[in-house]
Amino acid sequence: MKHSTLSLAAASLCALLAALPAAAAEHALEVDLAGIKDARGQVRVGLYADAKTFRKEEQALAVKTAPAAAGAVRVRFDGLAPGRYAIMAYHDEDGNGQLNRRLGMFPTEGYGLSNNPKVMGPPAFDDSAFELPLPGGGLRIEMRY
Repeated sequence: MKHSTLSLAAASLCALLAALPAAAAEHALEVDLAGIKDARGQVRVGLYADAKTFRKEEQALAVKTAPAAAGAVRVRFDGLAPGRYAIMAYHDEDGNGQLNRRLGMFPTEGYGLSNNPKVMGPPAFDDSAFELPLPGGGLRIEMRY
């Protein structure tokens, strides 16, 4: 009886140790959106892991929404694997679920990108890409209006 109890305990310990690397590989990412002009609508934050899907919200790895607040809003992504990611966020002031654009190209609502790159034309994944895990676990994105 002692032998089977010891074997069961050893098997349980092995299973627990085998699960640790998977749990340790998951990271959280906190994103602070700064410079939100008012509390109308919501903010939408898309997390992307692939240049081909960048800026296509319906193909984002994950999308977080939060009520807009004048000043700053924080969202959090949990359970992320180490890797290369990029973020595009926007202030959906009218609540229609999309970034409004003039002539189909120029944003008429506030938006922000990880790394806060200066862009001319459509933003590129490589300009906004960062490696996770990040020191401190967070990003600050300046919203542009």
